[in-house]
Amino acid sequence: MCAAAYLLGSISSAILVCRLFGYPDPRTEGSSNPGATNVLRIGGKPAAALTLLGDVLKGTIPVAVAYGLGLSAFGAALVGFCAFLGHLFPVFFQFRGGKGVATAFGLLFPLHWPTGLVAGAVWLAVFALTRISSVASLSAFVAAPISLWFWLPAAFWPMVALTAIMVFRHRTNLAKLLSGEELGFRRKG
Repeated sequence: MCAAAYLLGSISSAILVCRLFGYPDPRTEGSSNPGATNVLRIGGKPAAALTLLGDVLKGTIPVAVAYGLGLSAFGAALVGFCAFLGHLFPVFFQFRGGKGVATAFGLLFPLHWPTGLVAGAVWLAVFALTRISSVASLSAFVAAPISLWFWLPAAFWPMVALTAIMVFRHRTNLAKLLSGEELGFRRKG
C-alpha cells in the first residue's frame, strides 16, 4: 500500500495539467513550485482547479483504500504520508515535486474528517487575515497533529512527520516572510 501510494503521489498534476493546456513547466516559471498556487499564477483558474483536484485525490484515494482494506488508523496515516512523499519527491519527474499542501489536505479528510475540518477552518481563517497561502497552510498543518492527538492518537506521529517536512519545504517562504518579501494574494476593489 505504501509503495502504491508513493507512486500515485508521484504523478504530478501540475506538470500534466500545464502540458495539457500548453503552459510552461511549472518547475521553471513563477515560484518554480509544481502546485496549484503556481499553476494559478501561470495559467489561471481552470488549470489551477484541475491541478488542485488531482493533488487532493492523490491523498484521498490511498487513505480511503487503506481503510477499505482494513488497515488501522496508523496504517492509513502511513499510507497517506507515502502519497505525500510521492508528491514532494516524484519518481516520474526527477524527484522535483511540490510542497504537498493539497495532497496533505486530501489525505486528512478520509483519515479523520473532523481533523480535516479543523485544518480547513484554520487555513481559511489565517488566509483571510494574512492573504498569504504559505502561512495559512503551515498554520493548518500545525493544527492537524494537535487535533489528531486528541481525537485519533494512532495517526499522530505520521502527521507530525508530514508537518515537519511541510515546514522544511516551505523554508524559502518562511525566509521571505521574515524579510517582508513573501507575496500574498491582494484583495481587488
